Amino acid sequence: MNPITAQPISPGDELGHGAPGAPAVGRGPNRGGEFSQEDDRAPAAGWGAARSVARVLGMAREPLRGPHAILKMNHENGGFDCPGCAWPDARDGLHLDICENGIKHVTWEMTRKKVDRDFFAAHTVTELSGWTDFALEDQGRLTEPMSYDPVSDRYVPISWGDAFAMVGSALRGLDSPHEAAFYTSGRLSNEATFLYQLWVREFGTNNLPDCSNMCHEASGRALQAALGTGKGTCDIDDWNQADLLLVMAVNAASNAPRMLTALADAYRRGAQIVHVNPMVEAASRRTIVPHEIAAMATFHATRTGTMNVQPRIGGDLALLRGVAKAVLERAATDAKAIDREFIRNHTAHFEAYRALVEATEWSDLVRQSGVSEKDIRGLAAKYLAANRAVISWCLGLTQQEHGVDTVREIVNLLLLRGNVGREGAGPSPVRGHSNVQGNRTCGIDHRPAATFLDRLDEVCGITSPREHGLDTVATIEAMRSGGVKVFVCMGGNFSLAAPDTDATFEALRNTELTVQVSTKLNRSHLVHGRAALILPCLGRTEKDVQRGGEQGVSVEDSMSMVHLSHGMRRPPSSHLLSECAILAGMARATLSESSTPWESYVEDYDRIRDTMAAVLDGFEDFNRRVRMPLGFRIRQPARERVFLTASGRAEFAPSPLPDVLPPPGRLVLSTVRSHDQWNTTIYSDDDRYRGVKNLRTLLFMNRADMTERGLAEFDLIDITSFARDGSTRTVWGYRVIAYDIPAGNVCGYMPELNLLCAIGDFSSQSDQPLMKHQIVSVDKSAELP
Repeated sequence: MNPITAQPISPGDELGHGAPGAPAVGRGPNRGGEFSQEDDRAPAAGWGAARSVARVLGMAREPLRGPHAILKMNHENGGFDCPGCAWPDARDGLHLDICENGIKHVTWEMTRKKVDRDFFAAHTVTELSGWTDFALEDQGRLTEPMSYDPVSDRYVPISWGDAFAMVGSALRGLDSPHEAAFYTSGRLSNEATFLYQLWVREFGTNNLPDCSNMCHEASGRALQAALGTGKGTCDIDDWNQADLLLVMAVNAASNAPRMLTALADAYRRGAQIVHVNPMVEAASRRTIVPHEIAAMATFHATRTGTMNVQPRIGGDLALLRGVAKAVLERAATDAKAIDREFIRNHTAHFEAYRALVEATEWSDLVRQSGVSEKDIRGLAAKYLAANRAVISWCLGLTQQEHGVDTVREIVNLLLLRGNVGREGAGPSPVRGHSNVQGNRTCGIDHRPAATFLDRLDEVCGITSPREHGLDTVATIEAMRSGGVKVFVCMGGNFSLAAPDTDATFEALRNTELTVQVSTKLNRSHLVHGRAALILPCLGRTEKDVQRGGEQGVSVEDSMSMVHLSHGMRRPPSSHLLSECAILAGMARATLSESSTPWESYVEDYDRIRDTMAAVLDGFEDFNRRVRMPLGFRIRQPARERVFLTASGRAEFAPSPLPDVLPPPGRLVLSTVRSHDQWNTTIYSDDDRYRGVKNLRTLLFMNRADMTERGLAEFDLIDITSFARDGSTRTVWGYRVIAYDIPAGNVCGYMPELNLLCAIGDFSSQSDQPLMKHQIVSVDKSAELP
């Protein structure tokens, strides 16, 4: 019996699956009560956010320390970086630059509740497997290293020394280093990231899958090919100077809430703000910025959008090409419609791209985008009227088969008007997790560049492997087949973040050892190998004291700014180690004869940064620059119109127009997060910005599609996905909700619906799972006899 919900949950992992004829059980609290959905048009943030934060502070029993932490979060001179999203800090210094989800994330970490040896002694893994994911995380902070005992089916205490020895022995016992994989979520600091990849490469493999493989891999590959950089070129000043902000495929109010401030500021200065999303989200309407005291006191909201465009799921490339077509048509009579000098001096393949666009029929663009020619031309008119334009996007574009081509099309459109390499303009991907970009910058990459490996070897005195390693999907397949026997996971909740939940669970259970470095209990501790370790680490909010004194770590935001983060509170247990200390301990146990100064690195993180400065481009004089007010920005050559591509120019991409329409009778499913959720952490069963209360096992659906299938509001439905290999996967007992979404498209929550995405359904362009483009059928649930 789950301690949070009154209804029993079958032991195992069937949360979200449901059963024929019965309502499905979600991974949230399941506290009971009437579920409902109403049209909630309240401004984003504001007092709704304040009430939600107060509830979380009360739930975590942190009425004093929680608000004190809020005053330190994202502040320079001793503050700590929010462990939530990667939105950049204001360039003029921070005052109260916070958001609802950031506060929830920090407070959730700061809880006084503890998961200690007595807790594990009282509960078997089989019992805990029947708890909801909310209940698992709600138990509190992990306090000491634990090892799985198969005889008692419990985790039991283990010393740090024995835990490290267990990892080292397992790795040294492999026939090949490639029989191990080393995963990281986005929150790992730059210093820990560098140590992680150094250990793994000295061990002898590039099996370094990460969350980018599931999120923005398409963005990195597209930008690298087009501009010679895997990152966006914009900084926050560009957002503040743009005449047009085109925000695509992101629910900013939930996924990057501090963006609301930039949107409100842009509206006040007269910029156009266009939101492109199949669902009209709260961030596209109005906001009350929490740190604007007068606005809060008077309930004064500011608009955050001037236009909404609702393409079908997967229709963004056709939409963008339609805008480009309108721009090129205008160029026939208006010499200023395109930047001919920029195109001539700085780009390649323009004529091939222009020929492709001109040959594409408007009827095809309308059919594939799901947007009328009138609305496409209306968007084009706003783009043509803007002297400077920023285009931003998130996972709604990248988790699709043609994600790379779509991001290339964003760059194509920007290049037409010279909107790259000048102030107030450029591509600007929204990285969702704090320091996910820093992870890649500092070496977590299964396809590392030879120049990086050469420098790493020269500075660190190792011999790195040159063959590419496994990404996330390939790692899951290798664990299933027995090719990967040891799986090390730094942070996150891999078992629920990955696609095809059943296949991922099977893969993890087929390993010889799983190692989870975590702050709180989650599903991935219960879905483990034949041997398993839980290694608890310090959180971002906590003081990290080593032999050399109190340490700070650095992070990189989504716009390439690097700054220090200092924890402020005492750790909840004296047995916790920092990420750097844990990594160094595992490395030394694995590589006993290594000349790498692992222990010295842990004593003083400045020593790690000195080595990083010698290895990483852009990190020169790291220790001094990172201590400057607000840190420093890593140089972006493309921002200076230096394009490190094969041609030495920014490259247009004449990509084919994909067919994204589903087969007759089928629908296209995109998974999304609820508002009261951060990645796989679920705070409640509510979704305030979509008006949902007490329900997670749901499907948002166009009313015409409901009528066609004889469905009424809140009817029980079964959802079946159709994989490329012909296999099907079904969830039962979800509720259908009518929503403003294009016909033929449906949306539902992850991680519950991740199980519908087959492990073999990944993009041939980016290798990303197709979480945002699943072909499904929806049927009314059959009644039990």
